[in-house]
Amino acid sequence: MTRLELFYDLVFVFAFLNVSSLASVNLTRSALLEALLVLALLWWLWGGFVALSNIVRADQGIMPLVGFAIMAALFVLALATDTAFRDEPGGLDGPFVFALAYATTEAIVLVALYATIETKNPASRRRSVLLSLPTILGALIVLLGGTAPQLLFPADIAHNLRLGSWAAALVVAYSGGLVIGRVGWRLKSVEHFAERHALIVLIALGESVISLGVGATSRNGRPITATVVLAAVLGIAVIAALWWLYFDLLAFHVEQVLHRARGQSRIVLGRDIYTYLHLPLVSGVIIFSLGLQRLLSAVIQKSTIDGWNLISLFGGVILYLVALVAVELRSSRRLDPVSLAGAALLVLLLPVADRLPAIAALIVLTATIVAVVVAQLLTKRGVRKQVRHRIHQEQIDLEAAVVRWRHRHQ
Repeated sequence: MTRLELFYDLVFVFAFLNVSSLASVNLTRSALLEALLVLALLWWLWGGFVALSNIVRADQGIMPLVGFAIMAALFVLALATDTAFRDEPGGLDGPFVFALAYATTEAIVLVALYATIETKNPASRRRSVLLSLPTILGALIVLLGGTAPQLLFPADIAHNLRLGSWAAALVVAYSGGLVIGRVGWRLKSVEHFAERHALIVLIALGESVISLGVGATSRNGRPITATVVLAAVLGIAVIAALWWLYFDLLAFHVEQVLHRARGQSRIVLGRDIYTYLHLPLVSGVIIFSLGLQRLLSAVIQKSTIDGWNLISLFGGVILYLVALVAVELRSSRRLDPVSLAGAALLVLLLPVADRLPAIAALIVLTATIVAVVVAQLLTKRGVRKQVRHRIHQEQIDLEAAVVRWRHRHQ
């Protein structure tokens, strides 16, 4: 992964933060649905960019210019996120700007992908066209949903039509990935593909830290009390536990499994684990961050957290744990009973937490997720030791190879 790709990801960080702002003021079922819909659209855009940078280095040739163009279009999309579903008077039409920015970003990615294929190879052209058709159709549906409803229908009807059309666009676009294993597509670099997805999980976790800080420092009452400090520490503990559950073992293990896969099975495995199953993983973190921000505000105001705020706090962690179970099941055909039991326990504790003060609800959540981490460490000591040994040996071998190469080329 290049430094330039890290630079590009700054815009995705801003975009993900703005997804949270869709539901941060008044978290309702409709607001949460809108945020998840925008997140899924962003995820598909990001997946296309990762596929492009997996084929050709992002810092070579004209690719930096392509990346900057994508950054510009995506930044406009992120700016329009707040008005993607409800236009604000006095400016450009929000849904149209969002839809146009989305379609423009997709167009830039697809044109760049076409430019990298072997144009003299009919099979390559057919493969690329077949893969891009669902994405093109999805982008057109997004553009149609961002223009036609507000011109033809009242605001409430237009909003529902926009939701429906953009959900249909997601179905069309994501269904296109189902044919990827049948058209001869290949992963050029497994390490790059895995690293990029691990980084986006890290970005989502970073957003949780920001949400925690925003909730703790927003002017909902001063001074900062011992209870607020405790809530902040507990929030960091939950975020650290989520990091540990993914990065301590599973991320490395999945990458090794993908390295061992060959041919069509590799691309199908990579699609299922990273393109599809990492979406609920990232979504879980972002949903959790929404509830975390509201919880810190409730702690400062010495009130309870309930309704969709509590559901997002617990539900985000539940979704994250279930996604971890699905990733391990798909990669290793092994069911993770610890994470599954943790998710089930949080479901059972949700009605209890609804009757507790905000700080007590956070204590319950923290204790449960930390218990899951401890149980994972105890039950997977053997597997963890093997994976860690392979990682350590791989790093030693890579460093030795780099030293030998540099000695030869000094």
